[in-house]
Amino acid sequence: MATKPSLPKGTRDFSPLEVERREYIKSVVTKNFKKYGFQAIETPSFENNSTLLGKYGEEGDRLIFKLLNSGNFLKKTNPEDYKNQDIQKLGLQITEKSLRYDLTVPFARYVVMHQNELDFPFKRYQIQPVWRADRPQKGRYREFYQCDADAVGSKSLFQEIDFIHLYDDVFTNLKIKGVKIQVNNRKILSGIAEIIGATHQLIDFTVALDKLDKIGRKGVEEEMLAKGITQEAINQLSPIFEASGNFEEQLGVLSDLLSASEIGKQGIEELQFIAQAIEKMPLKSASLVLNITLARGLDYYTGCIFEVAPPEEVKLGSIGGGGRYDDLTSIFGLKDVSGVGISFGLDRIYLVLEQLNLFPESLATGSKALFINFGEKEAMYCLQAVHHLRAKGVAVELYPDAAKMKKQMNYANKRNFPFVVLAGESELQANKFTLKNMRSGEQNLFTFEELFAYLNM
Repeated sequence: MATKPSLPKGTRDFSPLEVERREYIKSVVTKNFKKYGFQAIETPSFENNSTLLGKYGEEGDRLIFKLLNSGNFLKKTNPEDYKNQDIQKLGLQITEKSLRYDLTVPFARYVVMHQNELDFPFKRYQIQPVWRADRPQKGRYREFYQCDADAVGSKSLFQEIDFIHLYDDVFTNLKIKGVKIQVNNRKILSGIAEIIGATHQLIDFTVALDKLDKIGRKGVEEEMLAKGITQEAINQLSPIFEASGNFEEQLGVLSDLLSASEIGKQGIEELQFIAQAIEKMPLKSASLVLNITLARGLDYYTGCIFEVAPPEEVKLGSIGGGGRYDDLTSIFGLKDVSGVGISFGLDRIYLVLEQLNLFPESLATGSKALFINFGEKEAMYCLQAVHHLRAKGVAVELYPDAAKMKKQMNYANKRNFPFVVLAGESELQANKFTLKNMRSGEQNLFTFEELFAYLNM
């Protein structure tokens, strides 16, 4: 008995309609990427472990899908390590490559390898799948697409301003209103860690703080204590946990707290510059919000960081994120190349559009018309018309079999064809076609030229 097929957890099949909708999102994002001057590149689906490991922090490394070496990989292992089941040592011997975790680190590798071919600042966009060994849940998958845009080779904060407007333009085009572009600065977080005496535990501090909206203040404090951050240090975070108000009011809280931290004050100045620029060039569909507990768990961020929250009526995690990284390419040997980038979460944006019923109705339709098959002679007559219509750019189909009319019409209904074309004996003699509107039921007799003009409207 055949085994019932299944999919690996965290992966999905996509129906024709789902693919159409996904392509719609990609097309809107791509159009705006190009409008802002980004150029497309692609990188391999898997990279050397030396490229990926150690770039995302301890938690990120655990979520990387590692690929076993080809051939008899056990033959090359140390027998003693195999006997002792030393996973740490065996892992280094049986896997050299992994599926990419994101598009940013591979992009940094790309920049270093192609630096002599690129004109800086270099602006690239990339829309490809990534993989994470995460626990699957709504809006979180093990295989998903990222739509990334990055600019490297400039430290100017005008880049950050551009990215905020890029976010706004995409969500405006998708007709998503009420999106919140949350912003913070890793320099501010470094300043806070400095003030509370936890500079040497910056990573543990930011990873825990970033979970505030998921596990609450108590959960964050417990995690910090577990990581060795003292209760005295945690108590000093009260102004951060309790901060509220608009952008300027929260910056005021930070200014008081970070008055003795140079790096903290630098982060505040950068946020003020960005906020003042956006005030002069207001956003259309989104709002810029300061979230002083936003940390973004990735180790490579060094400046402004972004996280995009969907409209409040959609209960879902972030639909985008990114930030400034000043030293990412140096891990591959290229120093002093600052970069900043953002990502759109295609899968989560899909869920937002679906829940808010914002997908265009036209996406449900593939071809414009179905030609009914009455038999070999009539089908050949129709196929010639189909051939000429396609040559003129009109998507049409001929039903391949001379099946019963009811079956063909049911097929047209299920496929959501707006029109069907009927050509029987009388139409052949008159060298015309009958066009039926599937919604209204109205029928009209057309010449080929009239048929083309009507379907091409």
